[in-house]
Amino acid sequence: MSLRITIDHDRCTGHGRCYMLAPELFDADDEGRPFLLDADPGDHPAEARSAAENCPEGAITVSESVRSGS
Repeated sequence: MSLRITIDHDRCTGHGRCYMLAPELFDADDEGRPFLLDADPGDHPAEARSAAENCPEGAITVSESVRSGS
């Protein structure tokens, strides 16, 4: 399984909890809006889920996908 993070920028109002809780995954632009440093949380799945759970607007989604084998 692989995790993917997405941000719904239409829902986000820039509270900043995501980049405060998971600075290894999120950062902020000059207007305080978050952007992903990496859509794959890699070694930080708990931080990704915490950011999603603590987003007041529910603008962050962490979803699981099945990796295809080679």
